[in-house]
Order: sequence, then C-alpha cells, then structure tokens
Amino acid sequence: MSYTIEKTENENIAVITFEGRLMGAETAEFHAKIKELIESGVTTVIGDLGGVDFLNSSGLGMFIASLTSLRKADGDFILCEASKKIESLFKVSKLFSIFNYYPTFDKAMKAAKK
Repeated sequence: MSYTIEKTENENIAVITFEGRLMGAETAEFHAKIKELIESGVTTVIGDLGGVDFLNSSGLGMFIASLTSLRKADGDFILCEASKKIESLFKVSKLFSIFNYYPTFDKAMKAAKK
C-alpha cells in the first residue's frame, strides 16, 4: 500500500491519495498518521481511491478505524473516485451506509467544505 497526504488550503481538510493494493499491512502506521492529522487540526480527510486496484477486509478495517477516530473528533472520512470493483465491495459490505462517498474528487471536496 502506498499513499500520499496533502493538507489543503483549508487547514482542517487533508487529502490522502491511495495507490495499489490496500490490505491493511500498515494499519498501525496509517492510524498513527490519522491521529497526527487530527492533532494538527484536521477534522476532515478525503480518501481518493482512484489508484486502488485491490482492497481486502484488513484494508476496510483500516478505513473504519480511521472513520471512527475522525468522527470522535467531530470530523469525517470521505471517500471518492473508487473503481467499479472497489465500489461494489463497499456496496456489498453495506459500508456506504456509514461512509460518505462521492464518485468524483470535486464532489467530495465540495461536501468537505460544507
């Protein structure tokens, strides 16, 4: 799994762009990064899944843990840009009922700024 983190001009929003296979192998490291973001004032994270070609249950668990931490900080973890394959995984697992998901990055950013 690889990802980049970028804070936006609006300092309480960060964008994480994921690439490759998300299998949760670096769950502890990733969750530490989420906690650092929260401590720095970030309340909303946009997860761009456009570069993800595989996601397993450990990767889903990593996202759920991040969402939980952000919501405890009165924030959100918004997902966007997933491929049809990744979208169907979220639909089948009913995780779109707890995550805010937008098909495009622009729509996710607009929702984050509200």
